Amino acid sequence: MAKVKGAIIVDTETCKGCEVCIPVCPEDVIRMTKEVNRKGYHFAYMENPDACTGCTNCGIVCPDRAISVYRVKVSA
Repeated sequence: MAKVKGAIIVDTETCKGCEVCIPVCPEDVIRMTKEVNRKGYHFAYMENPDACTGCTNCGIVCPDRAISVYRVKVSA
């Protein structure tokens, strides 16, 4: 059976650091950086990329559409 591996891409200049994506991630993948974008906001990133399943919760709740979610089936 194939396993699903996920990944997110965050548009760091669009993300305003609202942190809405963090509590909806069932795998506890997303955190905020200590760095800031050019608008002065901390932005989201994948702290634990191996745990991402590509569930799309973060992309759905992002009010700025700053998160794109990708899913790939990998052999077990």
